[in-house]
Amino acid sequence: MLGRRLVPQLVARGHEVTASTTGPAKEGLLEDLGADPVVMDGLDALSVKQAVSSARPDVVVHQMTAIAPKPDMKHPDRWFAQTNRLRTEGTDHLLAVAQDAGVEHVVAQSYASWNGIRSGGWVKTEEDPLDPGPASAPMGAKAIRHVEESVGRIDGAVLRYGWLYGPGAMEALVEPLRKGQFPLVGGGAGHTSFVHLDDAASATVLAIEQRTSGVFNIVDDEPAAVREWLPYLARAAGARRPMRVPAWLARLLAGEWAVTMMTEGRAFSNAKAKHELGWELRYPSWREGFAAELS
Repeated sequence: MLGRRLVPQLVARGHEVTASTTGPAKEGLLEDLGADPVVMDGLDALSVKQAVSSARPDVVVHQMTAIAPKPDMKHPDRWFAQTNRLRTEGTDHLLAVAQDAGVEHVVAQSYASWNGIRSGGWVKTEEDPLDPGPASAPMGAKAIRHVEESVGRIDGAVLRYGWLYGPGAMEALVEPLRKGQFPLVGGGAGHTSFVHLDDAASATVLAIEQRTSGVFNIVDDEPAAVREWLPYLARAAGARRPMRVPAWLARLLAGEWAVTMMTEGRAFSNAKAKHELGWELRYPSWREGFAAELS
């Protein structure tokens, strides 16, 4: 989803882009977006080496994910198993090849939405640690930490995107609401950070062009409690107001991960990204972005 918004922005600014895909079916789409397509398996070291060697890039942008389309909130490590491998094994393959090829800079995707450390205030900066996550889902947090530490060691840039929404991402967000399958858990005090795909892409362009290093929270201006944004999203999507269920029942039905997000999750501040990158958001708030996407 992000690649489809990022490639056109890079091309429009005069960059030559080689975009990877896992199979030939999407090569035509990448060409239409203005990129030179290359088929690459991020978990195959030889495939990664061939792709990077043929592209001879100045900058490598690591956006590899493979999230299963059917959510499995009760078993998040199973749901994100392939993405966790891409964030560990795939990162190692990509960084090793990039260094051998003399790549000047690396920009990599991380995550910042509800996963700030669950102590203290509700909104975290880059100086605050990420949460290790519930005991039921240790691998996702470990994979994110691996990306951040590995890219940090080579002075690359780590972009912690908030909960991405926008073209291609809205249906997965609103379909459960319309089906009455997205309840409000407990008091809904957990906080979330969102970012529109176009804003995430524009921040990525800035990190590429400025050869910046360090960790940046790429989120909008309005971190919000679930009890605020979930009913708003339901109204914008033409869905009924979400039902409220107690945490103990949600834990049985959806698992510990979902309950943690909705009741204890911490959101993030974008002050560093706006100040150091000069990042300006098209949609400063999810309120504007949801309305625009669902109007």
